[in-house]
Amino acid sequence: MQFNWDESPDLNITPLVDIMLVLMAILMVTAPVMEYEENINLPQGSAQKATHKIPDLSIRIDARKNVYIKHEKFNFDTFADDFLLQSQKYPKSTVVYIKADKDLKYNDVMYILKVIKDSGFTKVSLVTNG
Repeated sequence: MQFNWDESPDLNITPLVDIMLVLMAILMVTAPVMEYEENINLPQGSAQKATHKIPDLSIRIDARKNVYIKHEKFNFDTFADDFLLQSQKYPKSTVVYIKADKDLKYNDVMYILKVIKDSGFTKVSLVTNG
């Protein structure tokens, strides 16, 4: 068997490059997720002041145009006047939820929405089933 000293061995660096690319990808994925936590000593606050939660107001309208505020029933035709009287019990920053039957006409629901907005409430939401 003869050995040729003039031949140079080939160095295969493909597996090394593959491993380095995998390590770099792992580093790129995990680096943004890392969070650094620094200990902060917060001052003591007064626990005497309780926050006042503003109650929500839910208005329901069934398919026969009966309007309900909580457990009280109102007529659709006189709802504007009735709601104006009822709205004085609530602050104007109250969140109002309108739950209307899907068989009602669009104009009927918009009428209720307009009455609520005209009474001074700004946070009004229409509740859906999905």
